[in-house]
Amino acid sequence: MHPFAYEFHEMSHFALAPARAISDMAQLWLKTPANFFGHTHVGKNVSASVELFERLTRRYGKPAFGLSSTAGPGKSVPVTERVVWRRPFCKVLQFQHGLATSASRPRSKLLIVAPMSGHHATLLRGTVEAFLPFYDVYITDWVDARSIPLSAGRFDLDDYIDYLIAICQSLSEESDESPLHTLGVCQPAVPLIAAIARMEAEGNPNVPASMTLMGGPIDTRRCPTKVNLLAQERGSGWFRRNCISAVPLGYSGAGRQVYPGFLQLAGFMAMNIDRHVSAHMNLFCHLVEGDGDSTEKHREFYDEYLSVMDLTAEFYLQTVDSVFVRHTLPKGEMTHRGEKVDLAAIRRVALMTVEGENDDISGAGQTLAAQDLCCNIPASMKANYLQEKVGHYGVFNGSRFRDQIAPRIVEFHGGLR
Repeated sequence: MHPFAYEFHEMSHFALAPARAISDMAQLWLKTPANFFGHTHVGKNVSASVELFERLTRRYGKPAFGLSSTAGPGKSVPVTERVVWRRPFCKVLQFQHGLATSASRPRSKLLIVAPMSGHHATLLRGTVEAFLPFYDVYITDWVDARSIPLSAGRFDLDDYIDYLIAICQSLSEESDESPLHTLGVCQPAVPLIAAIARMEAEGNPNVPASMTLMGGPIDTRRCPTKVNLLAQERGSGWFRRNCISAVPLGYSGAGRQVYPGFLQLAGFMAMNIDRHVSAHMNLFCHLVEGDGDSTEKHREFYDEYLSVMDLTAEFYLQTVDSVFVRHTLPKGEMTHRGEKVDLAAIRRVALMTVEGENDDISGAGQTLAAQDLCCNIPASMKANYLQEKVGHYGVFNGSRFRDQIAPRIVEFHGGLR
């Protein structure tokens, strides 16, 4: 990557500031109720064009979870969000609600390990929402690397695993004795299973009751996708040379080497560029036609999808090398702080794997590999589920997740009691 690539990206955004200011004024003028031009066919086309320009050139900030309530018995129950654990690169959020618990059967805890792969944890808003009626839900909220000062030090894959061990330890040590279940979505499937393997190898009494791995790259040699083949073909050195840049001045993390979020987003967009172009063309038509529901659905999805964060260079490069190029976990060669990550050491933690039939990021079979690698977990503590007709996003969000996947996970946890 060009040494000033990040600076060029920032400059291009600032260069559009005058045009954006004009478009904002035009949008305000066109939407004024007294402006009859805005209600004409030409006015609606101009207004739609202005909004499309604004959305395509906007810098999207981190969204809020915005989960204010959950379904209770016959009524809606308020939900509040609070931070229960914090370190420089991550905080853990708890979603508190007033649903009653049984004294004989305390409400289980569910730790959702959000991916640190370019998007914010709020991408899993639907995942959190689906589980709120059944658990005390916690989620890892990873911090944008460009906002973390150099004085906070490095953060690599070993640190990620350390964080997960510490979080499991903290949540399991709480005095209410309710069981802790963990759920890793996509990228964290590898560090989550590695953290649990290290806890088991050390005889840690605070291992969680279960781990559910969803669409994760446990063994990317199985049913490799375009993403997997690209990593294998180019090798670790190519990513080091072409994907790393320093955070520019103006941010708290200035000088930190990162994998910029805008690069990850560009990669995701390029994979399905026709779909994204069609979606924005449809947005234009919906705006002209005054289709408010369709327009709002587009806004909600892309407000989330286009909001990205930077990853530390050391974490990104180590993950690419270990998981996607050398396949160290399935080969039995992965280490953590110099100690072998032995999945055969896992005996007390139940395992469920969930995959999507049409997943183009983690192909079907890659997560299932964990079932064979965790050879000492009793068969009665294992389950696998393949969801038909869903891609990667549908594994953890959407109607099929809510109606078919989430209930099976809840049922699996219930059968462990």
